[in-house]
Amino acid sequence: MAGPEIERLIQLLARLPGLGPRSARRAVLHLLKKKDVLLVPLAATLKEVGESVHACSTCGNLDSRDPCAICTDPRRDEALLCVVESVADLWALERASVFRGRYHVLGGTLSALDGVGPTDLNVDGLIGRVQAGKIREVIIATNATVEGQTTAHYITDRLAALNVQISRLAHGVPVGGELDYLDDGTLGAALKARRPL
Repeated sequence: MAGPEIERLIQLLARLPGLGPRSARRAVLHLLKKKDVLLVPLAATLKEVGESVHACSTCGNLDSRDPCAICTDPRRDEALLCVVESVADLWALERASVFRGRYHVLGGTLSALDGVGPTDLNVDGLIGRVQAGKIREVIIATNATVEGQTTAHYITDRLAALNVQISRLAHGVPVGGELDYLDDGTLGAALKARRPL
């Protein structure tokens, strides 16, 4: 139906999260209809980003400079370190504008089934940052999954001998959530994490 170049573009776009072959085909058709205002600038930007964006050697965030803008921002509290699984998690916290410390991206979670062990994650970098002595609190912000919990316990064990406060994000009832609609795990976590009023 379409030329090999178009088919290749459709196949590449279909690999993106949230896009299947049909959505990718629609996106390609839209890009081709708006070639001058969308396709050509998008291609140039993708090339530029591919050449200039790298992982920060300090925290693991993606940026065009190293160390990244977050690591070099003097307004951030360098004594607070939030440990996240991925750059997507870091960006989510930044989007919420609720944390003014620094970050550490692990690059995943421990998973025996997937063959991901401690050496596959950036845990040694985290330990090194804490050993440097400027950090007073490490906030573990891994997901509330089995892998996320396992990773949090592993990090807690590794940090236990160091003189640093360790905390974990709370889990439980979301703001605006109704108890009747919550799953058993969420309700259980909310009850365990209860606090006095």
